[in-house]
Amino acid sequence: MKSVLVTRPKHQAGSFVQELKKYNLGSVVFPTIEIRPASGWQIPDISSYSGAFFTSPNSVRYFLERLRTEAPDELRKLTSTRVFAVGKTTAGDLAEYGIETEPIPKVADAVNLMQEISPEEIQGKSFLFLRGNLSLGIIPAAIAERGGRCDSIIVYENHPPDLEATEKVKKMVGEGKISCLSFTSPSTAQNYFKAVGSKKIPSGVLVAAIGKTTATALEKLGVSVDIVPEYYDGPHFAKAIAEALQKNC
Repeated sequence: MKSVLVTRPKHQAGSFVQELKKYNLGSVVFPTIEIRPASGWQIPDISSYSGAFFTSPNSVRYFLERLRTEAPDELRKLTSTRVFAVGKTTAGDLAEYGIETEPIPKVADAVNLMQEISPEEIQGKSFLFLRGNLSLGIIPAAIAERGGRCDSIIVYENHPPDLEATEKVKKMVGEGKISCLSFTSPSTAQNYFKAVGSKKIPSGVLVAAIGKTTATALEKLGVSVDIVPEYYDGPHFAKAIAEALQKNC
């Protein structure tokens, strides 16, 4: 059985592991980021913004849980505000709080999301961007280019994996026990290669990115990407990996 390295945070890895099992693929879960809530940020006045952007389930979790416990009135305001989500998973998590999102583009990444919003919808308006500490800043930059204003709040932080787990994974990859390295965000990729201390990919090992944003981050690191799914979600990602590994036999 071929194995895939799953670099997602532990609490998010389970569903992807199950998708890989459907294709008779094993998994080695190695969270390259530990997600922790950020401290020191102030709860904003939601009514002062024309819209809010969420790019990951983590931004939903750490922002909305605090609103629910400390500022339920602000959470209610968010239900009547335009909310944009990158990806179906993020939109689904928002729906659990009663928040409807704007239509999600077929190619679900920050670049395509911003391309589907007309300049007139942004110019002269203010937006809220909920982010992690390693965000690439694509959304705030696009808003600024179109004459809008964006307030970014870091609501969660990414921390690197522990040394002992890193050494075990390095050994497995080096011994050919892992057939594919999978990455679901720029931070999972950046933290992985920083942890292992090398960007060299052993012969026969494929590199998979869940979307173009992650693929671009890998390419900036000097790592070639072999797999990008047609749709940027867990089921399509697992399918793309399985098909590529079959061809790579």
